[in-house]
Amino acid sequence: MTKPGLALFDLDHTLLDGDSDVSWAEFLIEEGVLHPEEYHAKNQWFFDRYKDGTLDIREFLEFQLAPLARHSRAQLDEWHEEYMQRKIRPIIHARAADLIARHRGGLVALVTATNRFITAPIARELGIEHLVATDLEEVEGRFTGRPLGTPSFREGKIRRVEEWLAGMGRRLEEFESWFYSDSLNDLPLLERVTHPVAVDPDATLRARAIERGWPVISLRDDEEVAPSGEGDRGGAPAGIRGSPSPGASSRRRAPRG
Repeated sequence: MTKPGLALFDLDHTLLDGDSDVSWAEFLIEEGVLHPEEYHAKNQWFFDRYKDGTLDIREFLEFQLAPLARHSRAQLDEWHEEYMQRKIRPIIHARAADLIARHRGGLVALVTATNRFITAPIARELGIEHLVATDLEEVEGRFTGRPLGTPSFREGKIRRVEEWLAGMGRRLEEFESWFYSDSLNDLPLLERVTHPVAVDPDATLRARAIERGWPVISLRDDEEVAPSGEGDRGGAPAGIRGSPSPGASSRRRAPRG
């Protein structure tokens, strides 16, 4: 009996050519909401810890969520609309829509460590119905600046995906599953799915993917999207060439910093 399909997508540096958390802080600095000397260096420090696999997610969330508690939801939503236009739409990979479309008909979810306030509108922009993200505590319609439940990070992504599926009466093992990610931090979930796929991966994930025979693909404008070849378990899409997704910039992206 054929299992139903489940496709899970990381967001930052996978479907986006950038980091939505970092971009949100940069946006608030540009708007004069955050002081650049206080936040820019610390924001970059946390991002570097994420890239090298040493990020303390609780420490980061204490820093990253604090500004949300200082402002009304109406003001935050107004800022977010401008943030989407200025920071997010220009860095959506043009080929992301094609990759997501290949899994239509199955269950599709965005699975990200970035908080739900930032990522829910991005998931809608990408046409992804389900979102597994770090949830935020709210009291009387205002964010408290604290996470709610398990952060969707590293092993926490497995727990949160399992909780999401359990809410529908399902289990991960019931699905033919894919997970697309760029990051070494996603190795725990990559190792749990049927078809792990490395997307424009960091050096650590690329080495692990080659070692394990996982497909390695690219969504960058100037590269082909194709499986790595050897060890392909049938889980990677081949030869995506598609046109840019609605609202996505078709210009060549700046390289990751």
